[in-house]
Amino acid sequence: MKLVFFGTPEFALLPLRALRASEHDILAVVTQPDRESGRGRRIKSCPVKSEAQKAGMEILQPEKVRDPRFIQEMRNLAPQIIVVVAYGQILPREIIHLPERGCVNIHASLLPAYRGAAPINWAIINGEENTGVTTMLMDEGMDTGGILLQQATEISEEDSAGSLSLRLSKIGGDLLMKTLGRMEKGDITPLPQGSGVSWAPLLKKADGLIQWSKSSKELCRLINGMNPWPGAYGFLEDERIKILRALPLESTGSAGMIEVASKDQLVVGTGHGSLSIIDIQPAGKPVMPVKSFLQGRNLKEGMTFVV
Repeated sequence: MKLVFFGTPEFALLPLRALRASEHDILAVVTQPDRESGRGRRIKSCPVKSEAQKAGMEILQPEKVRDPRFIQEMRNLAPQIIVVVAYGQILPREIIHLPERGCVNIHASLLPAYRGAAPINWAIINGEENTGVTTMLMDEGMDTGGILLQQATEISEEDSAGSLSLRLSKIGGDLLMKTLGRMEKGDITPLPQGSGVSWAPLLKKADGLIQWSKSSKELCRLINGMNPWPGAYGFLEDERIKILRALPLESTGSAGMIEVASKDQLVVGTGHGSLSIIDIQPAGKPVMPVKSFLQGRNLKEGMTFVV
C-alpha cells in the first residue's frame, strides 16, 4: 500500500524500520520541525528525521499540521493509508479522513487504558503489572478510535520508561505489519473501545519532584517512570539532584533523611521503608553510580532532602 508515515521520537523508529523492510511504499515521512536543544541551543533533528535522511526518504516538517498548504500537499500525495506513531501534533479532520483506508495509530497502551501523551510513564508510575500496544483506526477524538489489534507485555520492577519504550516499540512494529497485512486483505474490523478509560497526561518537569513522604516502592516506580525524561529529582542542601535508579528497602527511616552515607551506599528514608540510590545525577553533571557521587562529598547521616 502507498502510505505516509507520521512520527517523531525514538519510539517511532522500529515501526518505521519495519515499514521500510516491507513491500509497502512510503511516499513521505512527516515529522516535527528541527528545534533548539541543549545549553548551546543548537538546532537538532528528531530521531525520525535522522532515520529518514539516512534512508533517502522524502521528509516533510510542517510547523503546524493544520496549515492548509500542508493539507493540500497530503492531498497531492494521495496516500492509501497514513501511519501515525507518536507524532506530537493532533491531526485535523481533513487529514484523518483523507486516506481511503484511514489513519492507523500505534498507541503504547492497551486502550482504552492510558489514553494520552505519556502512557508508558504513567503505567510504570501507577504500578501496573501489564501494558501493551494497540493499533487503532483514528477518529477525531483523543485516542478514541476503533481497536484493530492489541498485544500485551508485563512490566517488571526493573523496567524504566526507557527500557519499556524500546520493548513496546518493537512490539508496535510487529503489530503494525500484522495490522496492515490484514487491512490489505480486508479481514480486520475496528472494534469500539469499551469501559475502563484512564488517562496519561503529558509529563512536566514538576511531576518528577520526589515526595519523600510516599513509600519506597511508590518512589521507585516514580523514579523508573521518569527515567530518562524528565527525571525524578530532589533537593539536598539547595542542590537539585536527579535520581535515575534506586531500590526499595524494608528498613525504616525518617522521610527524606539520609540514613546511610558510606563509601559506596546512600540510603534515604521515606514515608514507608527506605530508598537505596543506585544511579544519580548532580546538577550540571552526567549520570553516575552512587559510589562516584559520594567521592569528594561530605555527606553525613541525618542530612535531609527537602521534603
